[in-house]
Amino acid sequence: MTKPIGRQIALGQPLFELEGITKVYNPDSEQRVEVLHGVSLKIQRGEFVAIMGASGSGKTTLMNILGCLDKPTGGRYLLAGTDVAGLDRSDLAWLRRSVFGFVFQSYNLIGTATAQENVEIPAIYAGHPAAERHRRAAELLGMLGLAERTTHRPNQLSGGQQQRVSIARALMNGGTAILADEPTGALDSTSGAEVLQFLEHLADEGHTVIIITHDAEVARHARRRIEIKDGNIVADVIQSWSEKAPSERPVKALDFIDHAKRLDEFSETLRMALRALRVNLLRTILTLLGIVIGVGSVVAMLAVGDGARQVVLDRIGSMGTDLLLIRPGAPNQRGVGNAIATLVPQDAEAISSLANVRAAVPELSASVTVRSGDSDYQTSATGTTADLTEIRDWPVARGSFFTREDAARYAAVTVLGQTVVNNLFPAGADPVGRFVLVNNVPFQVLGVMAAKGATASGADLDDVVFVPLSTGSLRLFGQRNVKTITVAVDDVDKIDATQSSVTALLAERHKAEDFQIRNMAAVLETAEATQNTLSVLLGSVGAISLLVGGIGVMNIMLVSVTERTREIGIRMATGARTRNILQQFLTEAVVVSIFGGLLGIGCGFAMAAGFMQFGVPAAVSLEVVALAFACAVAVGLVFGFAPALKAARLDPVVALASE
Repeated sequence: MTKPIGRQIALGQPLFELEGITKVYNPDSEQRVEVLHGVSLKIQRGEFVAIMGASGSGKTTLMNILGCLDKPTGGRYLLAGTDVAGLDRSDLAWLRRSVFGFVFQSYNLIGTATAQENVEIPAIYAGHPAAERHRRAAELLGMLGLAERTTHRPNQLSGGQQQRVSIARALMNGGTAILADEPTGALDSTSGAEVLQFLEHLADEGHTVIIITHDAEVARHARRRIEIKDGNIVADVIQSWSEKAPSERPVKALDFIDHAKRLDEFSETLRMALRALRVNLLRTILTLLGIVIGVGSVVAMLAVGDGARQVVLDRIGSMGTDLLLIRPGAPNQRGVGNAIATLVPQDAEAISSLANVRAAVPELSASVTVRSGDSDYQTSATGTTADLTEIRDWPVARGSFFTREDAARYAAVTVLGQTVVNNLFPAGADPVGRFVLVNNVPFQVLGVMAAKGATASGADLDDVVFVPLSTGSLRLFGQRNVKTITVAVDDVDKIDATQSSVTALLAERHKAEDFQIRNMAAVLETAEATQNTLSVLLGSVGAISLLVGGIGVMNIMLVSVTERTREIGIRMATGARTRNILQQFLTEAVVVSIFGGLLGIGCGFAMAAGFMQFGVPAAVSLEVVALAFACAVAVGLVFGFAPALKAARLDPVVALASE
């Protein structure tokens, strides 16, 4: 990137040199308008020049070209010997903040900023430290008689005071060349005279001052008067000489970017973004609402999905993931309950001898009536072996479980589930050691099982009495065939191979494949995959809400760019680079998304808590919270980029002319 005015300027070299400058609007349409017709002029450093002409004569267009707010259609513009045509947008922005200072008829102050903040804007974009900016701005405002008005906003200042603030802003970074467009046009005579007097003082100090005016009285204050009419210079007159010659010291431009002075640039951008959002508080809240709803939906929906997933997996896991469940009936036979009973206890004994099998437990159950004293209760009796507590991970809460010796001697003993105990015995009563009648057969209670809860389908696991299979087959069920055989394996990684071995063994014993084997590890994997799909579905619903919120952010930011076009023009005129404007509006969008994300996370937690109050399982994980927050920030970046880019690409002169 070429440094404009990167060298010292010789006193005899013109600061401004125009050669045949033309400006045509709409050159390729029927509304083609040529404003400047081959303007040529030279302005030396330190001159005080008035460019005078009627409205529509092209004087403001000429000033915009001199100040690098606009580009000529043709001709050559040299600034201190540098051809401006070869400079890019960043170079031109550097010139506007480091070389030029603009004083506008309508002041062009940012309404939401204080006087001091308005003055500091060029220094912010130049990267000067905050302390240095504050000191310089206060000094300039004090010099202009506004020491007590530094914290006032433009609507709290008179027209003359606002114009003095704009002059202070023009001088903030040095103001080698002061370009004043009708600086007294909106002022009373007294304020106008004060402004002109100060501009004369600046010229005496070595600043190059150019006034654009249609007022001959104002033009008389300048030392050189250039008259322009219909886009042509018709007069160029030296009116007077200053008693003070221009400063003998050469003008030296600042560096393009001093990285050491840009350490707080982000904090300044953030501060400006927060101020802009605070000024339009209602609109900001409405924008936040879309993000809050989106993020809250994502957090709540995924919390419900994760909660349901965890409950299902816990219930399946409580049955054991290292189990094979064998039932009678051919693999393709529907209705296992109606299958021909072919499994026998000897099948379980044979399976127990296979490699990787820890235990094989046969089970046979039927509905029974249990009586204790005057209380009857209808429940389910399950005949099984002593290994059930091990493979089901179901301990005995009180007493003990029956043993292999009890099964061998056909002992009439039982272990009760917690629901049966609650229905047969008074609260606090200990059933261990007492006798109960099971279908009118007396059984001694050996123990009470720990509470297990419900199955995934809602069945009460605690509503059961356990008896030895041998005793139950003889005295309660009247049959030897069992309904299920549960096989526990030692190594879950080899469960598929073990399943194949069990299948081969039973097929050999039965001479047919009249049984079904369910692999609980595979069931768990299937259930987990299903629940993951459900979580994705629920998360997608929340993501759609977040997408709608993102579209709302983009719409509001586009409206904001339209409403603040003049502000964008002011910032560009005071030296904002394309990336500064892009960064500011993008920061506003991201800040909205961050606040919305944080509030949405809080709402998501609240909704999840509300679901749990109504018995709906919900589990909020840090991963979900981080994902939702990251999505909110991404929404701000993605949907805020287009409006920010639109703002950054605005033409400074067009933006300044907007209402």
